[in-house]
Amino acid sequence: MRIDPLGNLGEPPGVLRALGAATTRLGLPPPAALTGEWFGAAAVIAPSVAIRPVDPAEVFAVRPGTEAPTAVGGGWVGYLAYPDRGAGHHAGRIPQAAGGWTDSVLRCDQDGCWWYESLAGAAMPSWLAEALAAPALATPWQIDWGAADRDAHRAGVLDCLAAIAAGEVYQACVCTQLTGTIIGAPLDFFADAVARSEPARAAYLSGGWGSLASLSPELFLCRRGDQVTSSPIKGTLPRSADPAALRASVKDVAENVMIVDLVRNDLGRVAVTGSVTVTELLAVHPAPGVWHLVSTVSARVAPELPMAALLDATFPPASVTGTPKLRARQLLAEWEPQTRGAYCGTIGFASPVAGCELNVAIRTVEFDATRGAVLGVGGGITADSDPDAEWAECLHKAAPVLGLAEAADQRVVRARSTAS
Repeated sequence: MRIDPLGNLGEPPGVLRALGAATTRLGLPPPAALTGEWFGAAAVIAPSVAIRPVDPAEVFAVRPGTEAPTAVGGGWVGYLAYPDRGAGHHAGRIPQAAGGWTDSVLRCDQDGCWWYESLAGAAMPSWLAEALAAPALATPWQIDWGAADRDAHRAGVLDCLAAIAAGEVYQACVCTQLTGTIIGAPLDFFADAVARSEPARAAYLSGGWGSLASLSPELFLCRRGDQVTSSPIKGTLPRSADPAALRASVKDVAENVMIVDLVRNDLGRVAVTGSVTVTELLAVHPAPGVWHLVSTVSARVAPELPMAALLDATFPPASVTGTPKLRARQLLAEWEPQTRGAYCGTIGFASPVAGCELNVAIRTVEFDATRGAVLGVGGGITADSDPDAEWAECLHKAAPVLGLAEAADQRVVRARSTAS
């Protein structure tokens, strides 16, 4: 593997813009980006990668590396959409899964130094060197958002409360959507969003099928060799609130603990007996616009366990489904009018050197090939849930995305109130 230091190239959003401009000009596949806390780095960017539809059974099918990552080198980058359709039985707007292989990446370490890495040992191509030497200017974009269906969400919450009272489920994540149209490039939306909010598990993918701009704070799975961890988020308060109130909330604590048990059960299906442990419980973490309650579950699996088997046991993520998981999924498909699509699925990278890291695709805007935009939001419902409070939680989660109207210069989002 080849690793070359490149020095300080600037912040990841600017580097991504430069790569986007260069690949567009040269007719190359666009870049893909992970920013925040991936593989111990501040950013991992594939300079140009063809992200094409694939069989969902083939995603992230790379034997993960075993060492703590000091390099990524390359690997398979892509997404897997949430598998269930909504009550309207509409097909997904984008493929169920897509991804592609990249032999090289640009990695920004936590000190701001960039590195060119190639699994095959290839030198950095001249077009890439030229692109990095000529950073691109930000270009305007605009999204006109429609209003989410508050009545449908309330009906779903009430149905969930009835199902809890009847003993069918203990908890379920009821979601809604906002739809709109983007004028401009999804890459510029993502770059602005990352620069403004710095989410921990942000990801950007694009292809002929459309684009995904994920501003997720949540880790679904991290695997290195035989070690697997998952950090489910359950429990949310607006950033203006006292974070201690989240840890003191009976409803949020119960919600988190139930999902921790579900993650333990999911991992236990493939883990070495006795290896599943809760290494962090009910920690309050900041995220864009909100406080979250986060726990972490770890397990050991057989080194030869295929990623497909790990995903069969754990996907879709516990925090966006409910418990019991199968019944919650069945009921959610009846309660939610829309198909979730990439929202509540997973986006990530599988490297033969650094392992596999996947986010939970929440705070994620899905752009189809005609520039239609969809933003999903939701929250976990328990016996203590209040429908109005659950709606407010959806608005708190959507606010950082809708609030990008305040971005600098000419980049404007016009958002109608979703509470009307």
